[in-house]
Amino acid sequence: MLDRSVSESSKQPRRLPDQRWQIYPQKPEFAQNLAVMTNISPIVSQLLINRGMETPEQIQGFLNPESLVLPSPLEDFPDLAISLELLQNAIASQTKIAICGDYDADGMTSTALLLRSLRTLGAQVNYAIPSRMHEGYGINNRIVEEFHSEGVGLILTVDNGISAFEPVARARELGLAVIITDHHDIPQKLPPANAILNPKLIAESSPYRGVAGVGVAYILAVSLAQQLGETKGLIQPMLALFTLGTIADLAPLTGVNRRWVKRGLQHLPKSNLAGVRALIQVGGVQVRGDQGVGGVEEKIPDPKSKIQNPKSLKPEDIGFRLGPRINAIGRIGNPQTVIELLTTDDMGVALELAKQCEQTNTSRQLMCEQIEQEAIAYVETEFVASLQKDRVLVVVQPNWHHGVIGIVASRLVERYGVPVFIGTYEDEEHIRGSARGIPEFHVFEALEYCHDLLGKFGGHKAAGGFSLPAENLQVLRSRLIEFANQCLEPQHLKPLLKIDAEVNLNHINQQLYQQLNALHPCGMDNPDPIFWTPNVQVVEQKIVGKGHIKLTIAQTIDNQQYKIKAIAWRWGDYFHLPPRVDVAYKLRENYFNGNTTIELELIGVRLPIQLQQFFASPPIPSTTTFEYNQRHYTCGFYKNGIEAELRIKNSEGKVLAMQTGHIIGLLGTNRQNAKEIDISQPQYDNIIQAALQALGVRS
Repeated sequence: MLDRSVSESSKQPRRLPDQRWQIYPQKPEFAQNLAVMTNISPIVSQLLINRGMETPEQIQGFLNPESLVLPSPLEDFPDLAISLELLQNAIASQTKIAICGDYDADGMTSTALLLRSLRTLGAQVNYAIPSRMHEGYGINNRIVEEFHSEGVGLILTVDNGISAFEPVARARELGLAVIITDHHDIPQKLPPANAILNPKLIAESSPYRGVAGVGVAYILAVSLAQQLGETKGLIQPMLALFTLGTIADLAPLTGVNRRWVKRGLQHLPKSNLAGVRALIQVGGVQVRGDQGVGGVEEKIPDPKSKIQNPKSLKPEDIGFRLGPRINAIGRIGNPQTVIELLTTDDMGVALELAKQCEQTNTSRQLMCEQIEQEAIAYVETEFVASLQKDRVLVVVQPNWHHGVIGIVASRLVERYGVPVFIGTYEDEEHIRGSARGIPEFHVFEALEYCHDLLGKFGGHKAAGGFSLPAENLQVLRSRLIEFANQCLEPQHLKPLLKIDAEVNLNHINQQLYQQLNALHPCGMDNPDPIFWTPNVQVVEQKIVGKGHIKLTIAQTIDNQQYKIKAIAWRWGDYFHLPPRVDVAYKLRENYFNGNTTIELELIGVRLPIQLQQFFASPPIPSTTTFEYNQRHYTCGFYKNGIEAELRIKNSEGKVLAMQTGHIIGLLGTNRQNAKEIDISQPQYDNIIQAALQALGVRS
């Protein structure tokens, strides 16, 4: 018998993603009834049930958001009326208005939206954005003093200001009126502004509750234009900027966000804003016309174009291609570039500015990769052993660019499954950082828990920013560990994967994909559907690009094999994948050489659950005989070190030995002359599946 452990010689994957799979309970009868009542497919009906919709009225309102009757924003925002009065008076008297924006995509699109609309409505208006590197987030005393010296009479904050008590108080002392428009969490003490517009201050049941900063700006601008009777030519440009900012800021795509974003995505490809058109062109987004009979293909010339979408853009076009080019400027460039891009009407100027965004984004990508690798090396050396006990990661190093550490924080959350607070030294005495959370952890509450150790801080449930004296770092780490241990259990420290439904590969086709279009636009609080398929065979896999796995998987149903291509982004650490796995994925369209195919975007993988359980505690010794291709075999599980090993023996005394999760097995009459083989190859995989069935493991 073979006596050398398979694992000693196998080229094994280092690990598989350490995930929690939460599969929604299926309600086939309920889903079928709802499907009949609402004239949709049962699979879409089940997906909507998973998203909390259980009545035909809820479903119709979701599928056709334009049918919803919205309350007037004046009813839901208590300070909107006074805000409009202040702005109307300022426009009528030509009082100088100054916008204080922010340097992320939400803040920059908000600033551009209000600049364009107020200028069109006849206001004298300018703007300022604090320096990310030297001042950090939000309006500050320097900006207030500067506005005052320039003769400004009204300050309008966008995407900031709710926590800026001192600067707002200083502005009021100097005789300036202040309107705060923001969407971040409410502090214990509100600033003394003349008016505050923040969806967190209105009823939770309001459809406006989930708007981002750009949504508040949009509501204010549209309401003002309506009051002045000057909406012509204003709404579409503002809608384009609202759509860009809302998706880039990961605002929930529910309520009015869903209604307006759905509308905006249809208008964006034909926007008359030079900056939006330039971004679409430079970002490589290709927009196709209707593919029906006589459909025309509208192409924005770009030889590197990678995205084609029928009729309208999708959120991922903004989230992965347009948004990052805007955000990159705010992270490591000058926000003025984006403001000018989104407010110019000159296509030549817009293209030049869009190219600057492109170059800056390339630099940002390289910077992120370098800092991520340094952060991982630091964590693996210093903290990985205590993560289960600490339940939070606090990583601070010198010489990191503050503008990109938030992105790195998100990647560390994805890798380690714990909340991450990451920072860098501004100088020897001060640290500035970003935080990203997990579903069971509230970032803003964690920062409030440490308020006495921090300088400035702000944010919401999922993310935040902070600064602190360097001498407080160790105490901050201890305090955050204390907070994390109060709200997190060990089972929370694995990334949570919420899976909608099980689907066999033979059901994945264009028809299913088209049915899912009813859910679009997908994003926060309305995620892309996630499906899973058990016990698929990985028949091909290779590394492509910067650590992505490109693969082909197969499933055999009624003696027929169904294959489909898949991509697993940034999964190089998990290569090679085992030959048999359960997979979780989103569906994606792939356009190549004029052909459209449906592929999988893998987001989860695990060993087949029955196989996991059987290998974990097999009945040892357990042997049986079986027949395959008219030949007789014996098979059984045997202890080999600490793991169980499956061995299959033919009538000539040759043994095939393998362990769960391994892609390499041994074949021979003894360990000394055994050769390593790839057990994912069909001739080996088929006989392994036959042996497992004979042993009672359902494949």
